[in-house]
Amino acid sequence: MKTNQDSRLFKFAFNSLKYFLLALIGLAIAYVISACFGALNIAVMLLPIVIDFVVRVGIILFCAIAITIIIESVR
Repeated sequence: MKTNQDSRLFKFAFNSLKYFLLALIGLAIAYVISACFGALNIAVMLLPIVIDFVVRVGIILFCAIAITIIIESVR
């Protein structure tokens, strides 16, 4: 048995974390660009919806990472 072999759950959880953080950076860049071009009113209206979605996805991702850590430590 190889000890350095990662499970599918491990790969899924940390790839999801990578893309979640990239999406957060993209949202921050889009917010700054919209402020520069004067479309801040639209961004402010969408901000509560986006924050709610990001928090929910972040919690799900945190739970997936916690489950992965527990399973990998038992293994």
